[in-house]
Amino acid sequence: MDDAPGMQFLSSHGKSKSGNDVIFSWFARYQNAAAAGADAVNGTVGALLEDDGSLAINTVVDSALREAPPVEFAAYAPLKGLPNFLDLAQTLALGEHRGALEGLGVNGMATASPGGSGALFLAASNFAERGESVLLRDRHWGPYTGFLKGCNLEIATYPLLPEEEQPDHPNFDANGFQNALESLATTQSTVMTWLNDPAHNPTGLSLPSESRYALLNLFMESATRHEDVGHTLLIDAAYHLYADEPHGWAETIHEALENGLPWPENLLICFAVSLSKSHTIYGLRTGALVCIHPEEATLEKLREVMGVTGRQTWSAAPRIAQYVLSEMHASEEGGASWSEERDRLASLLIERREAFVAACDELEVPVNPTHDGFFAWYECSDPVAVAEACADMHVYLVPLSGGVRIGLCAIPLKQIPKVAEALKATQQ
Repeated sequence: MDDAPGMQFLSSHGKSKSGNDVIFSWFARYQNAAAAGADAVNGTVGALLEDDGSLAINTVVDSALREAPPVEFAAYAPLKGLPNFLDLAQTLALGEHRGALEGLGVNGMATASPGGSGALFLAASNFAERGESVLLRDRHWGPYTGFLKGCNLEIATYPLLPEEEQPDHPNFDANGFQNALESLATTQSTVMTWLNDPAHNPTGLSLPSESRYALLNLFMESATRHEDVGHTLLIDAAYHLYADEPHGWAETIHEALENGLPWPENLLICFAVSLSKSHTIYGLRTGALVCIHPEEATLEKLREVMGVTGRQTWSAAPRIAQYVLSEMHASEEGGASWSEERDRLASLLIERREAFVAACDELEVPVNPTHDGFFAWYECSDPVAVAEACADMHVYLVPLSGGVRIGLCAIPLKQIPKVAEALKATQQ
């Protein structure tokens, strides 16, 4: 018998789960430094903080939650989600382009999930054959690995950025994506790619319209040539409502169809929607998987599959935020009030990003292109060494594969220059 603690109880796949979340371990180091009296900078967490360090909360959402009837807190939600919330989720994913897409015959459905993470699990569990690989950028949110591994899936990658910039499709390695896509399409029965865009975690990168179009065109073309291989393009929209083009992907899909690109029957486009960031309700775990496709029969089957998956995994997603947010957004006044407060919170991110980029430019610190959302990124060969050197100056960042994530969402504006100074010091 294995003498290691717990080994006699754990299955083989259970034994393979180990380690601590790197983000929370570095956050703990910040907390310890701050508790000891250091003038510490917290660039670790993935939640939006006010400049005084308190959690930023959309007061409109908070007020609406506190006024909800008790039964909405206590009752189960339907297994697939409250109907009004499922309708709202589609609108949050597609925005003002939803009607135009429906006019072109593109239909939609949604399934409620415990946050955006639940939506990712629904996709991982159902859209890729066990043992096959899912295509990601080589810089991606770390928990993707766990979601996929838990579903017995592997990872294939393509470069976040091209080696040489391409004016026709900026910040997109079209050749790398096409080659990786073709490799999977010729060796697997399914192809799925997860694309966190706009406001990519961990870099803050957002693809412009021409790059979105190029990627979509390559994916549609692959689906057309490999008609027996299911193709799923999943847009992880966790931060999209803080982006300059929040519904850029819906606009690009509409543009492609209007330009005559055919929608292959074996192509599915999904959006993993999270209400955590956009509505500052991280702990209420509310999100949805939105799927669009021209065939209603296809979507009806997906409703069944996703409902069953949710039932067998978490039963039903939490009800209260589904109810409150669908009620709030149902009125023009409620939606406008939320939007005004969201804009205030977004301005914190815009000011911090502009200050960070300016400080890095002044100090000649080469940070990656960063446009929207919660994060910025410093590419380096030894991320742990860089993070440790920054920690010596009481600047706490997160070392990840290939670089260091800078949580602009958590850093007060006045401390932004110190982050640039710490990164500069690591170069000397």
